[in-house]
Amino acid sequence: MQEQKIYGRRDGAVGHVVFNNPAKLNAVSLDMWDGFVGILKDYEKDSEIRCLVISGAGGKAFVSGADISKFESERANADAQVRYDAISKQGYEALYDFPKPTIAKVTGYCIGGGMNLAACCDMRFCNEGARFGIPAAKLGLGYGFLRIERLSRIVGLPRAIEFLFTGRQYTAKEAYEMGLVNDVAPDAELDSLVARTTDAIAQNAPLTIALAKAAAREIAKPESQQDHKKLELMGKACFDSQDYKEGRRAFMEKRKPTFRGS
Repeated sequence: MQEQKIYGRRDGAVGHVVFNNPAKLNAVSLDMWDGFVGILKDYEKDSEIRCLVISGAGGKAFVSGADISKFESERANADAQVRYDAISKQGYEALYDFPKPTIAKVTGYCIGGGMNLAACCDMRFCNEGARFGIPAAKLGLGYGFLRIERLSRIVGLPRAIEFLFTGRQYTAKEAYEMGLVNDVAPDAELDSLVARTTDAIAQNAPLTIALAKAAAREIAKPESQQDHKKLELMGKACFDSQDYKEGRRAFMEKRKPTFRGS
């Protein structure tokens, strides 16, 4: 049986998506993008899943970008590139629009499309050996507006331009200092670092978190396109929820609340 190049697994309230192509540093092909979108759709509908962790298998790479060995078959010219972009965009947008908190757990290389994937997540954590870069200028690829915009929101436009112009790789320390990653850990401690974050998220009120994430996505839009009405309705749902009642009771009773997302 052929090993799955991408797969999902559950760990309590945490959904995991693993890019499993370590022989090619978890480079992504079109069929992997299709599988990725399918897993996200399943996790979105699963009320038991409170947050999502994206990672790469093998320890040497998070995602090293597109599978260059398939450029001749999947991206040989402008028309083929349009098709590739349409399919990969579905994956990036499904992750960016995923309504629950998302974390990129980066080990090793996070290159090209891996950078875009990480930028679509809400938070990013990495090991000390992680390396970040966008080699588009070394391959003659066009790196689109949306990708540059999202990266620039995280690290600032001057840094984003530096990534694109130089094509060089940055260390974990440099990534932390520029705000690209939330924290850095030794290899043996990265899983624990991510688990502490996911545990904290899973214990908190899902409706409150959903509102915070929706607000963050609206902030990223031009002011004229922001949907404040949607946010007001989500805020009202929080105050009308059983979770709000549970939170108040738990506070008065000096115990941890048990939130159910309703």
